[in-house]
Amino acid sequence: MVKKDFRYLCYPYMREAASTVDFEIRTDSLATRIGLAASKTRNMPELHEELLYLSEMAYHLNGSVRGSLAITAEDLQTLSNMYDYYTSKAGDTIHTFVLPQGTEAACVLHTCRSEAKKSVRALHKVSLEREVEPILFDYAHLLANVLFVMAVHVNSCEGVQEIPFISKSYKTRNIKKEENSK
Repeated sequence: MVKKDFRYLCYPYMREAASTVDFEIRTDSLATRIGLAASKTRNMPELHEELLYLSEMAYHLNGSVRGSLAITAEDLQTLSNMYDYYTSKAGDTIHTFVLPQGTEAACVLHTCRSEAKKSVRALHKVSLEREVEPILFDYAHLLANVLFVMAVHVNSCEGVQEIPFISKSYKTRNIKKEENSK
């Protein structure tokens, strides 16, 4: 019997038709991009460590569909705490759409946010084929939002102003004004 040479196989499930493969590839890309963001934030040790943690968590999200569920309520709470922390630092800036611009680290974090959204979409496609634990959707959605507020935070720390995006296609609302008028 001839032993298979694994140098010619980048991923063992590549030929599967199931959407699980696409989700796993998307979350692999997400983990890789978060690692890139971490490399751009070495001058911000707390954020750098949190991004390394989130890169690892993206891989746990990755394996939680095909393998055992690796995202816990505690993990979701940790991510929620990160969101609260960076939201408190970002202020009103996060209540409007902004252009994905600024420092290199912020731009990479915006790319991570986009990758997280693609992962949510891929997870949705998986859910059309098989049952997906609701916590995975919560985690993936929240992860995209955390990456956004981290990008805004990085720009703020570097003195870069956010540039609001005003859509010509959709009516947008100022969430903060609506909250204050209630």
